[in-house]
Amino acid sequence: MTEAEKNGYTDIGGIINLLPHRYPMLLIDRVLEFEAHERMVSIKNVTINEPFFVGHFPQKPVMPGVLILESLAQACGMLAFKSIQDTLEDNHVLYLTGIDKARFKRPVEPGDQLRHDISVKRIMRGIWMFDARGTVDGQLAAECEIRCTVRAV
Repeated sequence: MTEAEKNGYTDIGGIINLLPHRYPMLLIDRVLEFEAHERMVSIKNVTINEPFFVGHFPQKPVMPGVLILESLAQACGMLAFKSIQDTLEDNHVLYLTGIDKARFKRPVEPGDQLRHDISVKRIMRGIWMFDARGTVDGQLAAECEIRCTVRAV
């Protein structure tokens, strides 16, 4: 195991092994920091090649807020899956069960790197509850509370 992997680093291959999402819906490019059952930092590199920029908006491309929330939710899922990966089976899926207190503070545009700062609030009766923040260059872009659960399908 490399030093980067010991510190929680996960590249796109490791992300694909844990999350079921694929292009164009995979919205995490790298995990930078990870503490099981506690916190995670990941990034999404936002490029002009994203398919949603064609229509949102052609004159001034802005990442849709719902996709910013989706990227934060995927980061929450990644934190949960990495925390319990030794007990996961192939038929396990993470379902989003709720988003509360969503706030958007600045637009996310092509060329930005959206940083996901995720922390576990609590785990109760199989429901994971997270505080999620998305930042660009240290500025808050979005924040919310996210709930999800892992289930066999």
